[in-house]
Amino acid sequence: MIRTQGLAYRYPGADTALQFPDVDVAQGAVLLLSGPSGCGKSTWLALVAGLVAPTAGTVEVAGQPLHALKSVAADAWRAKAIGFLPQKLHLSAALTVQQNLAMAQWAAGQPEDAGAIHTTLQALGVAELAARKPSQLSGGQAQRVALARAVLLQPRVLLADEPTASLDDEAAADAVALLLATARTHGATLVIATHDARVAAFIPAGVEGQIGFQRLSLLRKKLSKEEQAA
Repeated sequence: MIRTQGLAYRYPGADTALQFPDVDVAQGAVLLLSGPSGCGKSTWLALVAGLVAPTAGTVEVAGQPLHALKSVAADAWRAKAIGFLPQKLHLSAALTVQQNLAMAQWAAGQPEDAGAIHTTLQALGVAELAARKPSQLSGGQAQRVALARAVLLQPRVLLADEPTASLDDEAAADAVALLLATARTHGATLVIATHDARVAAFIPAGVEGQIGFQRLSLLRKKLSKEEQAA
């Protein structure tokens, strides 16, 4: 689940702050976060992941109020509770697929679990690629590997930032379907942040009819320093 209230963020040195609508997303639900480039989608994801602290407001994720976490505890919590699929996949070129996933386990303070890695890769149809390096993967294979890394520790929340960027229609539809299916399998709350108008069309009517499906459109709404102080 994700719950925000009165959320705002001001970049260091900026005169205005981005202001975000309140959200209350149930566990296992889907949130489509849309809006033009520069409206704050990536900032919102960073706030929900606890990567940055809000200028104002509160964030609660998977029952955890983020303001209550200290830096070290926040890192450990994030590694286990949040699965992140970034626009740039950030797979280490020097490591194999197996080792890239093991890094997620190490980051969470866990030993490498080859069995869990194999099971996760197999579920996404890329287990046979475990010994390859990222340069030996196609774009679709690399995205599946990155998604496997994101869900390896069975996170409560899965955040996907522009997952259809630079994909043709067929590949983009497949990417959205894969995200929905993977989140459903793990019971994770799914947030898809995008400015791609195609994504809404790729979400099946059955999903839209489910309780918990939400759309949130962000605009370039900013607060001045005076409004922030009010």
